[in-house]
Amino acid sequence: MKLIASLRNRLAGICLAIAALTLFSAPAAAGLVLGSKNFTEQHLLSELTAQYLRSKGYEITQKQDLASVIMRNAQEHGQLDLVWEYTGTGLIVHHGIQQKMSNEEAYATVKRLDDAKGLIWLNPAALNNTYALAMKRSRAEAEGVRTLSDLARVVKQRNGTDQRWQLGFDMEFAGRPDGLKPLQQLYGMELSRPQIRQMDAGLVYNAIRDGFVDAGLVYTTDGRIIGFDLLVLQDDLNFFPPYAAVPVVRKEVLDRNPGLADELNRLAAVLDNDTMSAMNAEVDIRHRPVKDVAAEFLRSHQLLKEGA
Repeated sequence: MKLIASLRNRLAGICLAIAALTLFSAPAAAGLVLGSKNFTEQHLLSELTAQYLRSKGYEITQKQDLASVIMRNAQEHGQLDLVWEYTGTGLIVHHGIQQKMSNEEAYATVKRLDDAKGLIWLNPAALNNTYALAMKRSRAEAEGVRTLSDLARVVKQRNGTDQRWQLGFDMEFAGRPDGLKPLQQLYGMELSRPQIRQMDAGLVYNAIRDGFVDAGLVYTTDGRIIGFDLLVLQDDLNFFPPYAAVPVVRKEVLDRNPGLADELNRLAAVLDNDTMSAMNAEVDIRHRPVKDVAAEFLRSHQLLKEGA
């Protein structure tokens, strides 16, 4: 079994390496390479950063829709210069730290640990996009579910009947060390394999709204929570860590661009949960282009000239 596990881990590492080589085999000859993940908020953060820095004279190449581990490996190996990362992801996924921490403690810890790797965490935005589970508000109220403990109780009650609940999760969360399995363990949430519906992160919201799943994984700043009238269930046992969004830049890139840190800190200072939720809603509910929403926000904060 140990040999099989070892071979499986080696194969996973090879797959990640191949994926990274495929994505980054032709890096930009000049300028900054900006990486982002595969959901709306990250698309917006990438576009906000790209438009803002281009207006300051930087050349920006965007690499989007990356898995967290691939994005991290690419930055560590110099294939990405700048990303927006979340403190919880840095703490648990990249450093394997399970200890519960406050926002301030989590930020200080990942900043210290990554300094040694030449990755500099700049000022955090007032934006805490943590995970949560949500239900249709009308369904949650009818079932008396307001917390994750309530959800675990109802799931258990329905198991063994022909009305077993199904929950929706994105594929990355299902395999993360801060993901589905430890969540189930903490809350005693008994789910068989057919009850776990894995799908693209953006489809979970529609699946909840349309009744395809009974509850599902969401991001707390997603505009569809309000737009689809979903209820975010209280994490009453404090499973999910803080996920403050922070620009992370390779040290050698900051050394080559002395004003870059100040520019990124200025952008981070105008981002918070309300503004990001509103922008997410513009994209996901009103179906406006990410580029247009980002440009409008930057202009409203005097960070982009009219007509730019």
